[in-house]
Amino acid sequence: MEKEKSAAKLLQEKLFMEKKNSGLIMSEEEMKKADEFCEGYKSFLDKGKTEREAVAETVRLAEKQGFVPFDRTKTYKPGDKVYYNNRGKAVILSIIGKNPVAEGVNIVAAHIDSPRMDLKQCPLYENTELAFFKTHYYGGIKKYQWTAIPLALHGVIITADGKKIEVKIGEDENDPVFVVNDLLPHLADEQYKRPAPQLVKGEELNILIGSRPFKDDEISEKVKLNIMNILFEKYGIIEADFLSAELEAVPAYKAKDIGFDRSLIGAYGQDDRVCAYTALMATLDTKEIPSRTVVTVLTDKEETGSDGNTGLKSNYLRYFIEDLAKIYGEEGRTVLSNSKCLSADVNAGFDPTFPDVLEARNCAYVNKGVVVTKFTGARGKSGTSDANAEFVAEVRSLFDKNNIIWQTGELGKVDLGGGGTVALYVANMNVDTIDVGVPVLSMHAPFETTAKNDVYMTYKAFSAFINM
Repeated sequence: MEKEKSAAKLLQEKLFMEKKNSGLIMSEEEMKKADEFCEGYKSFLDKGKTEREAVAETVRLAEKQGFVPFDRTKTYKPGDKVYYNNRGKAVILSIIGKNPVAEGVNIVAAHIDSPRMDLKQCPLYENTELAFFKTHYYGGIKKYQWTAIPLALHGVIITADGKKIEVKIGEDENDPVFVVNDLLPHLADEQYKRPAPQLVKGEELNILIGSRPFKDDEISEKVKLNIMNILFEKYGIIEADFLSAELEAVPAYKAKDIGFDRSLIGAYGQDDRVCAYTALMATLDTKEIPSRTVVTVLTDKEETGSDGNTGLKSNYLRYFIEDLAKIYGEEGRTVLSNSKCLSADVNAGFDPTFPDVLEARNCAYVNKGVVVTKFTGARGKSGTSDANAEFVAEVRSLFDKNNIIWQTGELGKVDLGGGGTVALYVANMNVDTIDVGVPVLSMHAPFETTAKNDVYMTYKAFSAFINM
C-alpha cells in the first residue's frame, strides 16, 4: 500500500498543478534581493504620486542610464537608447535590438495614473467661514475611503501669460495637509441609510483648506480672500488661474512596509505604478543588447478609459513605432503585426475576509508570484483582449525557463464585475498581447497592499520578456 501510495503521489506531482507560496520556493538570498528591490520601488511611489511626477522621475532615471530624446530623423544602431515624452504625462522608452524591426518589437505597457480627486476648474469657495476646494473624483473609488485622511495637493498651474507653476503641498514633514470631513457617527443615522455608493456623494468630497479670515470688516468671504492672498504671495496666482490648472488631491502618507515580517508594501497608487516601476527597471537594467527592439510605454488615463492624447486609445504609441519603422525603411503595420506585448497591469489578490467575490481556483493570491491574466473584461468577456493559446504557451514557457514564480488569475467571479486594462488597445493594433502583473489587496483604495516577492517576480518576468 505504501508503495502504491508513493507511486500515486509521484504521479500526482507530475500531472497536477499547484500554486505554491513564493516564500517556500525562493532562497533567502533571492528574498533579500526582493526586499532590496522594493526599497527603490517605495521611493518611486513617494516621488511619483501623479502621472506628471512619475514621468519626470522616469526620465530622470532613464537619462542616468544613457537614454536620449527620440529623433525621428536620426538613424539608430543596436544598443541605442531613446525615449519619447508625451506632454509630460506619458513616456516611451526604447532600446534598439539586434534583429530587424520588421521582425517585431517587444512592448511592455503599464499605466501611471491612479484614482484620486481632481480640483474642479472653479474650486475655491467659502461657507460658514470655512474655505474649501470642490473636487471631481478620478477613476473608480469608494468615495467614503477618501474622507478623514490627510491629503496632499500635487500638480501644475499655468498662468494667463504661460508661466508654469509646480505645486506639491503636504509631503514635507513641515507642510500642512488637507482633509475631506465626514459626519460624526452620533449624527449619521440618515447617512447610514444611504446605499453604499452614496454613503458619501461626489459633491460632498469637499476639501477643507482653511478657516482664518482676512482682517477687514468691509468685505464678505474673508476666509476665501485670506486663502487667495496666501496663494498669491506664494505662487503669484489669482483665482482665474485655477481655470488652467491640473491639481490633484492624493493621500499624504508615504509607502511603508506592512507586517511584523515586513513582507508587504502599503502605499497609494500601486495600481498601476507597481507594474510601471518593475517594467521601467527591467528596461533600465538591460545590460546586453536585446535581440528584439524593446518598447516600454508608461501611459496615462487608463483609470478613465484610456481616452485623450496621453491615453493608449490615442495614436502616440502607434506613431512612435511607425517612426521607428520608417527609419529602417519598413512599414509600421509590418512591425506591429510581428510584435508581442505584455500589458503590465495588476489583478485582484484573494482576500480571505471577502472570499465570495473571487473564484478560488481561478484567482490570484498574494505571495504566489506574478499573475498572468489571459483576459479581463466583464461578464461575457466584454471590453477585453483574450490572448490566444499560442501566445499564452509562449509566455508560460518563457517564465518556466527563467525560474519565475507565476500564477494565473481572473478579475472576479464571472457575473460579479470585472475590469479592463490597456491590453485591448495594443491588441487592436494586431499585436499579440496578454496581461501580466502583481496581485493587489484593497485595489483603488488610498492605501493598497502588495507582496514584495510578487513585485520582484514581476520585475524578473519583464526582464525575461525584454531579453527573450
